[in-house]
Amino acid sequence: MGINMIFRVATLEDLFRLEQFEQAVVEAERPFNDALKAQQARYYDLPFLIADSQTYLLVVEHQATIIATGYVQIRTSKQSVLHEKYGYLGFMYVVPEHRGKGLNKAVIEHLIDWSKSKGICDFYLDVYSENVSAIKAYEKLGLRSSLVEMKLHL
Repeated sequence: MGINMIFRVATLEDLFRLEQFEQAVVEAERPFNDALKAQQARYYDLPFLIADSQTYLLVVEHQATIIATGYVQIRTSKQSVLHEKYGYLGFMYVVPEHRGKGLNKAVIEHLIDWSKSKGICDFYLDVYSENVSAIKAYEKLGLRSSLVEMKLHL
């Protein structure tokens, strides 16, 4: 990873670039979900994520351009588990020309460090079961499959 990478909190000034990334994520995941809207499918409320005190929306800059992003949001756990709060990881994206440089790993490490400073030790994320490359990348970081969501469209 290059020396001149800047990791920082996202701001509203980043919104246009973040919206571009969101659409890139949607397009990358479109093959795994035929229920996604054909136009302007939205995953995130980006202004909320930027403003929310329980969310750390991180961007990575290289040469004054955002090249990667990710967030962690502190959420209340289900009653059935031992932990009261957990960190939900999402919006993991690295522009194609910077993939393979360990940026996603570095983003997740930053998000986990922030969460640990808030007393969070348990983390979850969603990934499509057919997205084998993403699953392998997350497994390299120590994440393990936990629950499979199933759907039926009639």
